[in-house]
Amino acid sequence: MLVSRLSRAILDNICFITASNPFIGRYISTNVLDFPSFRDVYKSNVRIGRLSREGKMDLARKLFDEMPNRDVVSWNAIITGYWKNGLIEESKRLFDSMPLRNVVSWNSMIAGCIECGSIDAAYLYFNEMPKRNIASWNAMISGFIRHEMIEESLKLFEEMPRRNVISYTAMIDGYAQIGEIEKARKLFESMPIRNEVSWTVMISAYVEIGKFDEAKELFGQMPYKNVVSVTSMITGYCKEGNMDDARVLFEQIQHRDDVSYNAMITGYAQNGRGEEALRLLIDMIRSRLRPDQYTLVSILAACSSLASLTEGKQTHALVFKYRFNTNVSVGNALITMYSKCGNILDFESIFEHICTPNIVSWNTIIAAFAQHGLYEKAVCYFKKIELHGIEPDGITFLSLLSACGHAGMVKESLYWFESMKTIYKAEPRYEHYACLIDILGRSGQVEKAYKMIQEMPFEADFGVWGALLAGCCFSLNIELAELAAQEIMKLDPKNSGAYVMLSNIYAASGLWRKVTKVRLLMKENDVKKQTAFSWMEIDNMVHHFVGGDASHLAIDEVHAVIVQLYSHMKSQLTIDEGYECFI
Repeated sequence: MLVSRLSRAILDNICFITASNPFIGRYISTNVLDFPSFRDVYKSNVRIGRLSREGKMDLARKLFDEMPNRDVVSWNAIITGYWKNGLIEESKRLFDSMPLRNVVSWNSMIAGCIECGSIDAAYLYFNEMPKRNIASWNAMISGFIRHEMIEESLKLFEEMPRRNVISYTAMIDGYAQIGEIEKARKLFESMPIRNEVSWTVMISAYVEIGKFDEAKELFGQMPYKNVVSVTSMITGYCKEGNMDDARVLFEQIQHRDDVSYNAMITGYAQNGRGEEALRLLIDMIRSRLRPDQYTLVSILAACSSLASLTEGKQTHALVFKYRFNTNVSVGNALITMYSKCGNILDFESIFEHICTPNIVSWNTIIAAFAQHGLYEKAVCYFKKIELHGIEPDGITFLSLLSACGHAGMVKESLYWFESMKTIYKAEPRYEHYACLIDILGRSGQVEKAYKMIQEMPFEADFGVWGALLAGCCFSLNIELAELAAQEIMKLDPKNSGAYVMLSNIYAASGLWRKVTKVRLLMKENDVKKQTAFSWMEIDNMVHHFVGGDASHLAIDEVHAVIVQLYSHMKSQLTIDEGYECFI
């Protein structure tokens, strides 16, 4: 969720800061530090905290054990250090042996259990506490929300003797998670005091569910706009496809962080503006910011959309430089990039180097083989899924069906479709039907494809009818083509594809009056044909070409090469025809 990416980290840090910081509430009086023994304890506690943050728990424990005098802060520091390094059981053992505990000790254990995924243990400590402060309640509420236990968090919120801005913000986030945006807004409006996080969480919630107008209105009311709230709005503009306004906001951020760069780079990648995404990555690195896994996944997606192998390999080098070569999401993105760029050997090698591939990894590699028509390879990796004890999902079968389609294997596609339902108990969705109908249509079996549409357990969508219409282009079945086109026009009256395909079917059948009729209908309905373009990369520059566009600087050379190619193809055709006559 967007809230998780932009706000949850800040929210959790604020919620847990008093629970997990063992030094709060101590050493307030400088007079105490005048005594040598207290100074020694203080210094040792600070060192324990520093060693824990560095992950050197053996040294921290050695120092703790060698301390002649310890206070409650010493115990809290070592306990917190253990769970922050993933050693919650050792924290529990030390907590049980503490001679004296304070509220921070209990809060630390609650925070530690939540951080390590033991929500039930955290609630047990919460219930056993002799005395709670507001940080105890906030930590537990935030923990419940983290684990999507919204009803439990609401119950605690209502039971709280006193609430602060963190309590309200946590519950707003909880409501947003389950889609109760009106309740979240009502709670937001009832807050006696709001801080930047409260505003950001509410704005992010609107952005997440697509209510961007409400997000803009709230953002306009926000008294002070921080980088997190601006980043949230950038994400909203990117979701709307409004990259220009997103960039204006981005440029207004004085101190950009990696999250704001990621939001902008992801927006460019998702809106088909891969070149801008690549340029922004360079700007990010020049700003001495370190790309993270989210940055690299978005950049690899941009390279995939551009089919730019050069930039893809350069990004792969960054993956190694920043040590994300073992990250599963980055590995999956690399497989997709090399697949889109046609580099089969590399994407198979990358998959083999993923330590613990998840179902997304398996689906990605099967889809990559499918894209290149390597049906046997796709099936081979499907069988490996079962050997690894992973259950295939709907996307796995969609990739298998796609492999059948690219390889022209009709019988096999019907087998996998039936196996999906009967053996693996996975219910086919629209996209599975569309893929199978496309395969049947391409093989000339449009009647069988139409029968399948009639037997579907739900109404056919745009993709299903589009697949049938495309299949009619091969068999020139006028009746079914008209039926499919009419259904598409009902679902999306402004879609030019249905008009164009139907017109082409009429033209191929010599029905020129009907071709004219379709073109007039497009004009009456103000349907405009989408401009198609192609591109290629030469010397690290991407060149775009649009049909009929003569604006390219080297257009004369392009035309000259096309004429040469045409002449060569024509002469080759003449030779082939002569050879056939001779035979």
